[in-house]
Order: sequence, then structure tokens, then C-alpha cells
Amino acid sequence: MFKGSFVALITPFKNGKVDEAAFQSFVDWQIREGTHGLVPCGTTGESPTMNHDEHHRVVEMCVEVAKGKKVPVMAGTGSNSTEEAISLTKHAKKAGADAVLVVTPYYNKPTQEGLYRHYKAINDAVDIPIFVYNIPPRSVIDITPETMARIAGLPNVLGIKEATGDVTRFTKHRRLIKKKFVQLSGDDAIALAQMAHGGEGCISVSANVAPRLVSQFQTACLEGRFDQAREIHDRLAPLHEALFIEASPGPVKYGASLLGKCEADTRLPICEIAEGSKTAVRKAMTDIGLLN
Repeated sequence: MFKGSFVALITPFKNGKVDEAAFQSFVDWQIREGTHGLVPCGTTGESPTMNHDEHHRVVEMCVEVAKGKKVPVMAGTGSNSTEEAISLTKHAKKAGADAVLVVTPYYNKPTQEGLYRHYKAINDAVDIPIFVYNIPPRSVIDITPETMARIAGLPNVLGIKEATGDVTRFTKHRRLIKKKFVQLSGDDAIALAQMAHGGEGCISVSANVAPRLVSQFQTACLEGRFDQAREIHDRLAPLHEALFIEASPGPVKYGASLLGKCEADTRLPICEIAEGSKTAVRKAMTDIGLLN
């Protein structure tokens, strides 16, 4: 269930509010384009700027659209407050999400023991598959492979979204974790290398605008067709770069707006991208055939 191309869904906004119609249409399009899984309310979805009612509603809408279509929903429920993370995780389970994605507590800078206890508390409070999200560039802290092995020992922890930039982490985890453990890339630019190191998929930003290509890339990797996967990766590489020319999700929301999927609106402190960045995003999308 948890493998292949999972899209780190953007959250469309219009006039300062969640554009529910655009979001539901976007999720439906992702499924029709071959995306293997859906991740609402992650960083790409601007969850830090959504209130709880909005967060809940976005998860609920995603589940509603995906229901009966055999596409799993992995809801972002992380927080730097363990109590809040538990509350969001309880709601995701109630809403019908198939799993949750729980980012490491940002800003607090907990110790490795604190990280373990954070995930243990969530594991003990809610019976739902948990994926750990390790992204030191945003959260400042890093879960060491040894601590990850401890966390993986918790019964509800099924896997990780790994975004340290260290492609060897997957190998280190495999050597230390003695159970089936799903490792997903959190970085489109190095997903090919991570898949070669034993990854089973990617939670992708680029899939927001190129869902079919990213899905084809992941399928090729999973089937061991790495020559074909490399060809698709090389085609997508300029897009991966362009979508991070400024802080995400500014560039990818602009890209989605070029496809007519939503407005490019973001919430402060993420703002409209510069004209030069717009040119780079448009060129990258045009060059791979996403735009005429």
C-alpha cells in the first residue's frame, strides 16, 4: 500500500481561505494521473499556517475524494507539541486516513531520547500506521539511525520519509532495523539514488505538476528498470530544481496555477515568487511538455 509516488499535496487558497472545490478537483486529477498515494497537510500543503479547523477539513476532503479508489491517504499530523500531534493524529484516524506522517518536533530541539518519547507517545495514543518525517534542514534536529531503529521498534511505526540529503541513510536503517520498514524519499532530486539504496517510493513535490511522469519514474524503480528510471529522472531534474528556486511551496503553487489547477496564492510568510523564478518554473515545465 505504501509505495510508489506519493504527492505532497499543495493546499489551494483563494481570497485567504482554503479553496475546497479546487482542492478536491486537484486530488481527483492526481488519482486519474496515476499518483499512488496522497499526503495532505504536509509542509508543501502549508500546514504551519492552517488553523485546526482547516487542517481537519483538508484531511477529510482528501479522504472523501480518495475513498474507494485504492489510493492511500497519509495525513500530515506532526507538531512540535506532542499533545497537538496526538490530537491531529486522532482526527486523521477518525477521518479515515490510512496512515499519518509525523515530522520531527521543530524549534524545540529535543534530545534523541526526547524524539523517541515523542513518537512513543503518539504510538501509544493512536492505533494508526505512523511514518516518521526526518528533515533536519527545516526542523534543525536529526534522528540518528540508532534512534530511528528504536522508534521503528514501536508497533505502529511502519516507515520513514527521509529528507536528510544523505542517500546512505536507507542502507544504515536496513542494517539496524530488524522488521519490514518502508523507506520513502523526501527529496525528488535524489530519489533515484535513494531508490537504488532500497527505497520504496517518494513523497514528491514535483508530482503536484507532473504526477504521471513521477508515477512512471517510481514504477520503473520499483520494477528494477533503472535505465528507464534514469531517463525519466534526467528529464525531470530541471523541474525538481526549478520548484525549489525559492521556498516551497511558492514555486510549485505557481506551477499548478499555470496548469489551471488553482490560484498561485500562498500564506505569509511564504509570498509570491519573483518574476525571474516564474520564468524558470515556466521554462522547466514547458521543456518537459507540461505546458504548450
